[in-house]
Amino acid sequence: MDERRKTKRTELTSRLIVKRLDNSGVDEVAIEITDVSKTGVGFTSTRPLEIGAVYEGYLTIWTKEVLHAFFEIVRIVKKEDCFEYGAIFIGMPEMEANRIEVYQTVNTMNEE
Repeated sequence: MDERRKTKRTELTSRLIVKRLDNSGVDEVAIEITDVSKTGVGFTSTRPLEIGAVYEGYLTIWTKEVLHAFFEIVRIVKKEDCFEYGAIFIGMPEMEANRIEVYQTVNTMNEE
């Protein structure tokens, strides 16, 4: 796979409901997070989402804390039974992004 992310990815299995922001109706979609980085998130869903659309979600991280996040879909890959997505965080507060980075640092040290 061609790596495009500028920061390290970390596996994170979590589920959340995302809501599209530019839609007048409430369109909540369940997704399964596969990995997260300081700048974005990878996830799968059985529902089709649109590239370029911005969604709002609440991401539960490994400490069981919940991060409120906005993200834009930048990559879609159709699989047999689901869609794989890549998204970048929009306006992620630096403090929240640093939490992800700190976890990755600690996780890397524990693997060595």
